[in-house]
Amino acid sequence: MTDSPLDFAVIDSERAARTGYPEAVFCAGKTIGQAEAIITGMAEGGIPVLATRVQPPLADRIRARFPAARYDPLARTLTLGRCGDSPRGLVTVAAAGTSDLPAAREALNTAEFLGSRAELICDVGVAGIHRLFSRLEDIRKARVVIAAAGMEGALASVVAGLVRSPVIALPTSVGYGASFGGLAALLGMLNACAPGVSVVNIDNGYGAGYQAHLINLMGGDE
Repeated sequence: MTDSPLDFAVIDSERAARTGYPEAVFCAGKTIGQAEAIITGMAEGGIPVLATRVQPPLADRIRARFPAARYDPLARTLTLGRCGDSPRGLVTVAAAGTSDLPAAREALNTAEFLGSRAELICDVGVAGIHRLFSRLEDIRKARVVIAAAGMEGALASVVAGLVRSPVIALPTSVGYGASFGGLAALLGMLNACAPGVSVVNIDNGYGAGYQAHLINLMGGDE
């Protein structure tokens, strides 16, 4: 298979051969027609599709053409097919609050699409830290944890001080004015004193889910 050119894009048909996984389609900034053409070209070429930042009108058009496509309106992700035959390991996504769920679910869906078994644990932010402690044993079962939080982003550091697995900090753009659209959470996570924390960009659930999947694979097939 060779790269498939469109007037406005080139579908990277060889991405999976080079890196193990197909490219994802970032739909923000693209017209509906452009995104639809890229997704259609990939699907018709037998490439599993993960599209992010998908708005409902685009999702409706894709699902009308490909009824098997799955759309998560909260995460704004659309998938058609998946990588791998059976889920492997365990990635746990811990969301500090309900407002963090869009980024958290993007991470969850990405990890699942790539072939990880993934679990979402909701509303375990530090403002009600007893809720985190009540789910701690579940979180400790994961090979890698994604901690999604806005505000001051404290969840990642707290979780990393309680578990043995690597923690991927996912800052979200949730918070009042001085959170600066997630910058406060990003800086707080970058300055985490707990070891074992790595950080992705603000609201980059895709990046967090991808990295978590790669770490998850290091534990083997079970």
